[in-house]
Amino acid sequence: MTGLELHPIVAAAALGQLPAWACVRPERMPHLESVAGLLSRWAEALGLDERDRQRWAAAGRLHDCLRDADPQLLSTDAGDYPAKVRHGPAAAARLEAEGVNDEELAEAIRYHTLGRPGWGKLGRFLFMADYLEETREFDSDERADLRARMPLEHEAVMRVVCARRIAWRLDDGASLHPLTVELWNELVEGT
Repeated sequence: MTGLELHPIVAAAALGQLPAWACVRPERMPHLESVAGLLSRWAEALGLDERDRQRWAAAGRLHDCLRDADPQLLSTDAGDYPAKVRHGPAAAARLEAEGVNDEELAEAIRYHTLGRPGWGKLGRFLFMADYLEETREFDSDERADLRARMPLEHEAVMRVVCARRIAWRLDDGASLHPLTVELWNELVEGT
């Protein structure tokens, strides 16, 4: 496999086939397809090459590929993360263990729920697509407006999406993960 060839797991995910070890309930599949669809459209609108468009579609399908696994069973793959977000780090670890050598893809999947400062474009766009995708029922008018601004106004939309995710946590009386706070600070400071 050359540096230009996609790993077979990534190539298969780009076409809609999840790895055998994925743990996804059938009712979650529309979410994965919707996120992959958004990422594919955005990648095309940004003029990304075919290989990157495939990587982006794969990220949309792989980001929640362990979402329905028991979080306690994911603890060794996911490090020290809250149970609700272990699926991302565990999926990234599993992909790396399977030989997927794509740091940007792994980082996007690993932190898609929390966010992280210094993220590449794929990570930021996955973070937004996961929130903005069409099958989610909350704040549908605002999210449709934000989707319509993508990808042209992605920096402004990223700030709104991050703010909404933080507001959810605060409304629930939950703590904020330090990576999320660092991402927010990076967004508002414009670095």
